[in-house]
Formats: sequence, C-alpha cells, structure tokens
Amino acid sequence: MSTPARYLRHLLGSARRVAAHRLRTGAVRARRSVLPAAQMTAAGIGAYVISEQLLGHESPLFAAVAAMIAMGFTKEPQLRKVVEVALGCTLGVLLADMLVHGLGPGVYTAVLAVFLAVMLARFLDPGAMLAMQMGLQALLVVMVPVPAEALGPFTRSLDAVVGGGVALVITLITPKDPRGEPLRELKSVADALTASLSELSAALRNSDSRQAWHALIRARGLQSQIDESAKALSAAKELTWFSPAHRRHRHYVRRLERLADKLDLAVRSLRVTARRSISAIDNAALSDAGTESLAAAVQGLADASVQLSRAATQSGPGFDRSMTTARESFAAVATTLHPARLDVDDLEGEALVLLIRTMVVDLLEATGADHEEAVAYLPDL
Repeated sequence: MSTPARYLRHLLGSARRVAAHRLRTGAVRARRSVLPAAQMTAAGIGAYVISEQLLGHESPLFAAVAAMIAMGFTKEPQLRKVVEVALGCTLGVLLADMLVHGLGPGVYTAVLAVFLAVMLARFLDPGAMLAMQMGLQALLVVMVPVPAEALGPFTRSLDAVVGGGVALVITLITPKDPRGEPLRELKSVADALTASLSELSAALRNSDSRQAWHALIRARGLQSQIDESAKALSAAKELTWFSPAHRRHRHYVRRLERLADKLDLAVRSLRVTARRSISAIDNAALSDAGTESLAAAVQGLADASVQLSRAATQSGPGFDRSMTTARESFAAVATTLHPARLDVDDLEGEALVLLIRTMVVDLLEATGADHEEAVAYLPDL
C-alpha cells in the first residue's frame, strides 16, 4: 500500500474513533441530563402558562426566561443559587422597567439598563453566563414595546417574579434523592484514598521513590473531587433543610458532611506523608525492619479505608456497621504507631511516624470518633 493510502486510512480510522467516542460520551451526557432538561422545560413552560392563563398577561416571555435562567443546567440545582438568580433576574427586569417608565424607551435608557443589570449579575454570581442573560433581558425590556394589553408598567417585572417562584417550587418538589450525588462523590474520594495509601505502602516496601511520587500525584488530584463532594453536600444540605419531602435525610446528610470534612484533612495529611516518604526513600533513612513495619501500617490504613467507601454507599444500620468496622481497623493500626514498635530509630523515620499518627486521627474522626477518643488510641511518645 502506498504512503498516501496508508495516511488516508490512518486519518479515516482516527476519524471513526473520534466519532465513536463523541457518540458514546454524548449519549451518556444526554442520559444524565434528562432530569435537568425536564426541570428547565417544566419551569419555562409552567411560568409562561401561569402568567398567561392565571394572571392574564399577554405573551409573558419574561416569566419563561426568568424561570429557565434561575433553574440553570446543573446536575443538582442549589436552592440558594436558584433564589439568588431568580432574585437577580427579577431585579434586573424591574430596574429596566423603572428606567423605561421614568426615562422612556431609547438607546440611552438601554445603555443604562444593560450596564446596571450586568453589574448586578456580577455582584450575584461570578459566572459570565448570568451577566450575559441578565444584560439581554434588560435590553429586551427597554427595546421591545410593552404589549398593548399590559396590565401596568411593571407587568414584565411581575412575570419575572412568577418565573423565579416557579423555578424555586420545582427545585423544592423535584422527586430526587438529595443523597445521590454526595454519595457518589464521597465513594470516589474514599476509593482514591485507598488506592493512594496502597501505592504509598508498596513504594515504602519496594524503596521506590517514583512509586511514592505516583501516590503523591494521585493524592493531589483528589482535591478537585473533594471540592465537588463539598458542593454536592452543600446542595443536599440546603434541600433537606427547606424541602418537606427530604427533611428526613437531614441527619444522614450531616453525617456525610462530617465524613467529607475529615476525609479532606486525611488527604492533606497523606500528601505530606507521601512527600516525607519520598525523602526517606531517597536518603535510605529507614532500616529494613522499619521500612517493612511502616509499609504494613500504611497498608493497614488502606484496608481500613475500604470500609469508608462501603459506608458511603449505605444508609441506616449498614452505614453504622461499616463505620464501626472502619474505626476498629484504624484503631488497630493506631496502637502500633510508636517509633520503637515500628523499629524506627532515626529522625526521618520518626517524623514519618508522627505524620502517619496525624493521618490516623483524621481517619478515626471520619468514622465518627471525637478527637479525644481518636487520640487515645495512639501510644504515648
């Protein structure tokens, strides 16, 4: 086969792979977007129908627009965010209505209305999308003539209120378990923590600093997942507080929030421990017996953290059982964390033991133990 033909065949193969990948990811993205799309549709059309049929407004476009902007397009609409955006949209439309009522329609009024609406949007939200949408709404309020059958100069402001209210109601009554997203995120964090601990244990046992670097890189990459779990928990907490349908989950969400906070601290301790391990390995600072003991201790933490991942997928008695098992396993490792018991007798090794002790306290608190109880498991130095 000639070179141009091989090159063309390669390009066609690459194009097929890219197209297949796009189709797969697009199908997954579309499947996960069914609920948000339904929420946006219900909010927009519902607000329009309410303003038109119940309030008698002619072509209440701003009701639909305000509702859809307030809902946004996210996996888990945050109640506070919906309220802020709905309020911002309403104030933006009201501001433009007031300027039109006081100054009359025109280019100068449009300039002032758009500028003030964009500044209000930037005050409410750092995203560029809200600023663009609110600026567009203000422009439309000024430039589009008021319907001939409008009930008053602030009819469009009332439409915006209706839109924001509909978005808020849909967010509150949507039949979706608020625990779902936080559980998925926390399980992902716990699984990655287990993998990082296992990799660090293997690095110590093999005296392989490159493998320890991999564990450190994996632990550093966990921060974005921890941040996502915090956002998901914040949304779930708001929903369980305000929504009557989900109030029964408040206690469970608070326990998940504590688990997330302590996992964050444990991952931070793990990063410091991994960096010190790299130094200890490179400097050959540990004896063979000390290396084996420390590797076994870290692997014990990895095995125990599997229970945290299991707890993140359960509720009720199953959650308590997994947490109790994890606490007992972490406690068993904690009782061994003394330099003499681990055959560690040099400065770098002792520093590493101290760091692991800190991480164990974080992990014990993640299982529900208070600080004094967690520290009590550690042998006195």
